[in-house]
Amino acid sequence: MLSEILLNEDVAICAAKMRLSFILFITISAGFSGTLAIRSLVFPSETSTSYVEMIPKKPLRLKAFTLCMRVATELSGEREIILFAYRTPDFDELNVWRELDGRLSFYLSGGGVLFQVPGLGALQTRLCFTWDSSSGATALFIDDRKSLTKIYRKGHTIRAGGRVLLGQDPDNYLGGFDINQSFVGEISEVNLWDYVLPDTAVQDMMTAKMTGGNVLDWETVELRPDGEVVEINVNL
Repeated sequence: MLSEILLNEDVAICAAKMRLSFILFITISAGFSGTLAIRSLVFPSETSTSYVEMIPKKPLRLKAFTLCMRVATELSGEREIILFAYRTPDFDELNVWRELDGRLSFYLSGGGVLFQVPGLGALQTRLCFTWDSSSGATALFIDDRKSLTKIYRKGHTIRAGGRVLLGQDPDNYLGGFDINQSFVGEISEVNLWDYVLPDTAVQDMMTAKMTGGNVLDWETVELRPDGEVVEINVNL
């Protein structure tokens, strides 16, 4: 009798495990079939008023970072485009740009580091920038390719107490916008970590959905849009 009871319990446990495995399989399959969605921001036109403020999970006092985003824009020619801006009351602490000549760059409270790379266009491009204060090592990833390493701002610290904006370059704490530097296009998956991710981790993210940063996590971050910005959901 005892052996029959134990046998029945084993059968019940196996059946429960099979049901759980089936549910997980259906859930994962649904995710890979394109039912997952992620929010995206569309900046439809040049303005000096449209922007989105991102509210970070913790202060941006940084001695290293990995900043990633997905970007598409049809702006061409000799036109600066701000891709990311973090400003304290007195300084542009971390600004990411497409330069007049098409190079990509970022600036930490002074002169910047620039990369000669293929230009941005209407097709969405994944970008990741890395910087480490201890060595000054700086690099750029475009899709699954990495740039050469440059040395930039060794020993520097990005200061806390500022605001993170997409779409505009603030020349003061939250203003002084220039229409000729505004972002026009679509941007999503903006994630920021307060350390440098391994190259392999960055490259893996380039071929899949980006995981959330520990400072800015695109899936959960509070976004405060202003002006003509439109938030949409994009199926993956």
